[in-house]
Amino acid sequence: MKVLLVGEYSHLHNSLKDGLKALGHEVFIIGHNDGFKNFPVDFTIQKKWDSGFLKKIKIAVYKISGFDISSYLTFRQFLKFKKQCSGFDVVQLINENSFYCTSYFEKKIISSFLKNNQKFFLLSTGYDYLNVKYCFENPDFKSIIPLYLNHKIDKKSFGNILKFREKAFLELHQFIYKNINGIIATDLDYHIPLQGNEKYLGMIPNPINIEKLLFQPLNITDKIVIFHGINNENYLKKGNDYFEKALEIIEQKYASKVEVVTVRSVPYAQYINLYNSCHILLDQIYAYDQGYNALEAMAKGKVVFTGAEKEFTERYNLSEKVCINAIPDVDYLVKELSFLIENPDKIIAIGKRARAFIEKHHHYKKIAEKYILKWNEN
Repeated sequence: MKVLLVGEYSHLHNSLKDGLKALGHEVFIIGHNDGFKNFPVDFTIQKKWDSGFLKKIKIAVYKISGFDISSYLTFRQFLKFKKQCSGFDVVQLINENSFYCTSYFEKKIISSFLKNNQKFFLLSTGYDYLNVKYCFENPDFKSIIPLYLNHKIDKKSFGNILKFREKAFLELHQFIYKNINGIIATDLDYHIPLQGNEKYLGMIPNPINIEKLLFQPLNITDKIVIFHGINNENYLKKGNDYFEKALEIIEQKYASKVEVVTVRSVPYAQYINLYNSCHILLDQIYAYDQGYNALEAMAKGKVVFTGAEKEFTERYNLSEKVCINAIPDVDYLVKELSFLIENPDKIIAIGKRARAFIEKHHHYKKIAEKYILKWNEN
């Protein structure tokens, strides 16, 4: 089977590519490198006019005419790869807005995929029209939407999410749904809002290449190392403000027992190795399930603070913790961290279970097989 994966912003498509290639399929990725993360792709689309003086000109032109220069330049770049992006058995978008274009140019690119390839699928692994609609209509659903509703994040900073409420993106959503063979969710945060949708094919957990992420049993001989990786652009959206406040208390409370390592906005290839020596990793707060960073850290045997609500433990029938559920409550975070620091044997045990969980439910070859099955069935 020949597969084209469109878009990359979490390492998901790279890991799926590894799994599919291991099974003998031909796979390529087209998309952005996702800024500072610099994920590898086969056909690279550069963001143009996206910073400095050129960005100011772009914004001015858009306000006056409604024409987005960056989207036009992205489309021009895509045309250079149009021949290479034809003749595939399966094309899969990572998001309804995989190229970050305006609706008009996104439709033009998608139309080319539809015309020149066989099957067309969509992932729900990030905010899209239906997910945003569900979160706004269900404000008690654990997500970042309440941050906006409670005025913790302003409209400008929330623009990449609010755009999915605009008429143009509703039309883009309808265009995609009319033409896709189906949509696949990658974890519970996207699965729950899609239940009952006629195009929904079900959830396939994120693929993790366990052969690239070696498991090192945790060994605590001196201080317990807590790692906190921050993406400055998503600081509030990941709950980093709660993590930092909790860490301030922990450092005072256990000064002789812990070492806190904080890094900010580093490329993926560097980031994935920076936390090798840590025991505990702080990932994100507003989630039911684990995001990609959390899963990769769990594969290495780290104790990760991330989404692990009862919906998650029930789905996987877990009787013991494989990670720590994180919520926006500093006292709760301090309590959970304190328990681990005072009971280091629990850290070692959870780390072992975390790796076993990834091997059982996220093995990249097994996940690739699930995708092949879905693609062939629909």
